[in-house]
Amino acid sequence: MDEPKFGVFLPFYAFRNTKTGSLFNLIRGIAQECERLGYYSVLLDDHLMLNRMPILECWTTLSALSSATERIRLGTMVTCNSFRNPALLAKMAATVDNISDGRLELAVGAGVQKNEHNAYGFPFLSSRARIERLDEAVEIIKKLWTEEKASYSGKHYTIRDAVCEPKPVQKPHPPITIGGGGEKLTLRVTARHADRYDLGYLQ
Repeated sequence: MDEPKFGVFLPFYAFRNTKTGSLFNLIRGIAQECERLGYYSVLLDDHLMLNRMPILECWTTLSALSSATERIRLGTMVTCNSFRNPALLAKMAATVDNISDGRLELAVGAGVQKNEHNAYGFPFLSSRARIERLDEAVEIIKKLWTEEKASYSGKHYTIRDAVCEPKPVQKPHPPITIGGGGEKLTLRVTARHADRYDLGYLQ
């Protein structure tokens, strides 16, 4: 049995009292200290707004952290599928995996914050529809990461002869975590696609 690994989750609300100009410096310093202490990973959540609180976009932040660290794994907990086209997310994630020399952890979920979706102009569909989209999105991401030319035609997404080069460094692909608490739908997506499962908050 593998030894347990411990990571550090940095939610956006942990920095609510931080001045905007020093926000990245603080996150970078925490990531570097976690690496020094021997933690396995640093994970960022994926939100765009909460009132007027300063929040850095997680994927551009991960890209910067990949150049500011050397060993610690970097990832999301969890990326909101609604915010990005899955083919674009696959390309972004493959880029971060290359920049970091194979240290990416991808966790993705269906999205839960209705106000955030509405404010940024993203449709907030029913739970079933959002999870259907998540299922298709992860299928597309894995295809782009592993196939020379990827095509997919689903209910919500379509790609045709899409090329994602360079591929991720990690083979067959970076580990995938599915986030969400729905037993009937989300767990089925997890069983089909994921290496790990994130239950979210336990109350």
